[in-house]
Amino acid sequence: MTGVTRRLAGAVALSAAATAAWLVTGRGEFWPRWVAFAAGVVLLGEAVLRRALRLPPGPRRWLAVDAAVCGLVATADLAVYVLTGGGYFWPAWTILGMSAIVAVHAWAATRENALATRIAALTRSRRTAVDRQAAELKRVERDLHDGAQARLVSLALSLGLAKDLVGRDADGAAKLVEEARQAAVAALDDLRAVMHSIHPAVLADRGLGDAVRALALDLAVPATVSGDPPAGLSPATETAVYFAVAEALANVVKHSGATQAEVAFATTRGALRVEIRDDGTGGADPATGSGLRGIADRLDAVDARLAVTSPPGGPTLVTVTVPLR
Repeated sequence: MTGVTRRLAGAVALSAAATAAWLVTGRGEFWPRWVAFAAGVVLLGEAVLRRALRLPPGPRRWLAVDAAVCGLVATADLAVYVLTGGGYFWPAWTILGMSAIVAVHAWAATRENALATRIAALTRSRRTAVDRQAAELKRVERDLHDGAQARLVSLALSLGLAKDLVGRDADGAAKLVEEARQAAVAALDDLRAVMHSIHPAVLADRGLGDAVRALALDLAVPATVSGDPPAGLSPATETAVYFAVAEALANVVKHSGATQAEVAFATTRGALRVEIRDDGTGGADPATGSGLRGIADRLDAVDARLAVTSPPGGPTLVTVTVPLR
């Protein structure tokens, strides 16, 4: 026999004993109903609390416990009202009060759930940002090692050979110096490319709006830029938005088959919206495109969001939303 069955049998036995005592003592007012009422309240309270406590720890569990207790109190008052013969329906006040308590708790639990969800999202974005930063550092190291460093080693060797030839073969030395000059120019170009991939100079010098306009001017597809971002954006936010726009425009050229594109900046309701439109064939999907996933990860790190609308046949709309603080 399970514990629940034993407790139920005990409540029935207690009610039966009370009824027998009432019969033996001459009957009168049927007071055993209060014994049955008390036993029923205990059993019902145990059942609803056990069910509520099965939920995983967190706001939902405590909301369920609160609702179970309030519901039990309201049910008990309603039962007392029925057992005492009715009349003025005073349990309405208890029911109203318990409903208000549960409603306030539900509102608080909803806010707490939203906060917990937000914290989880920030934790994931921070982890992604750290991983991306580590990968970016490895990429920069590899680019410097394979590009600028190799050219600088060649430059040093050429200059060393030229030094040895200066007194014996002036023409050969001059040729090596020219090769060294070309290697230095190539190394500078490599360094500029690496620096641009980290933080474009145009972004630092002219700001986000003009940097995006410079992107549009160099695009193989005709593109226009309207509006301007607000002043005061953090450097990290400007960099994230710039590279997001750059990747979206690169996708326009590589995949969309579009004949024109447009970038629009707008500030509404405490947020910056950047919309990248094209008249291409559509079908862009962040779930399958590594470029769009990279944009989303980069934007997550600055609390921004990416939305893509790209039905088959087009057009495609990529929206970047950045909250302003």
